[in-house]
Amino acid sequence: MKIALGGDHAGYSYKKEIIGMLNEMGMETKDFGPHSEDSVDYPDFAHPLANAVEAGEVDFGILICGSGNGVAFTANKHQGVRAALCWKDELAALARHHNDANVLALPARFVSLDEAKSMVKVFLNEDFEGGRHSNRVNKVPLS
Repeated sequence: MKIALGGDHAGYSYKKEIIGMLNEMGMETKDFGPHSEDSVDYPDFAHPLANAVEAGEVDFGILICGSGNGVAFTANKHQGVRAALCWKDELAALARHHNDANVLALPARFVSLDEAKSMVKVFLNEDFEGGRHSNRVNKVPLS
């Protein structure tokens, strides 16, 4: 499985730790940045990550910023992206089960690193349920 990661300066330290965890789990990662805690603009990193998800270059994306909102808003501008802002395991599971989310957005300033790592594991290990949810998910993209 290939996972893309990105965000902003507020999510930098979590991103580094999560990349290490994913690599230890045998997953391939692609780091879209940023590469330090210097202040940056999250769209500069969220758009390239969303492009990679949309193009099928990666299986999933993980975006991390202070609130998770900015990166989620940006990623969701892309027709092939379904980014879900999550702050607990149950939301990460439902994002996959019911919404077929392909990008997890995490709020680094509102969850612990352990909580973030747990949500990543849940998100990557759950499947879309399909069925009645497929019809709803198929109505999301604009034609």
